[in-house]
Amino acid sequence: MTMKSLDEIDRTILRELQNNARISNAELAERAGLSASPCWQRVKRLEDSGCIEGYVAVLDQKRLGMPDTVIIEVTLEKHDDEVLSNFGHALTELPEVLEAYLTTGEYDYFVKVAIDGTEGYERFLREHLYRIPGIRHTRSCFALRCLKRRFSVTP
Repeated sequence: MTMKSLDEIDRTILRELQNNARISNAELAERAGLSASPCWQRVKRLEDSGCIEGYVAVLDQKRLGMPDTVIIEVTLEKHDDEVLSNFGHALTELPEVLEAYLTTGEYDYFVKVAIDGTEGYERFLREHLYRIPGIRHTRSCFALRCLKRRFSVTP
């Protein structure tokens, strides 16, 4: 299934689920202009095709004691498969890391972390990030405010 094969009802279902994945099938069907059974079948088809990868709970980082977001750009010393693989795996093991991307350009990785202030940031760097072998350089910035947060593009 591709973006081109989605009709307007599929797109409506995806938009509604992205806004509230806990919506009841009855409510979703009503919003999509369907009865319950065809709506459920469409959702199942979207799941089976991989258009819907899964469902998550979005957590409030502030209430969980990690109110600050830092974007860290990382340059590695080498770019061989082993270094990239080891660094990528190490990032997946760090609970503070919300997202990590291997990128093009001046930096090799774009890493988004949730931390508790500057002390938490220093602790993250000292106790976690800088213990990963192969880092040549990092550059960081604190996010002041989130202006938009989506987890995927809604068709």
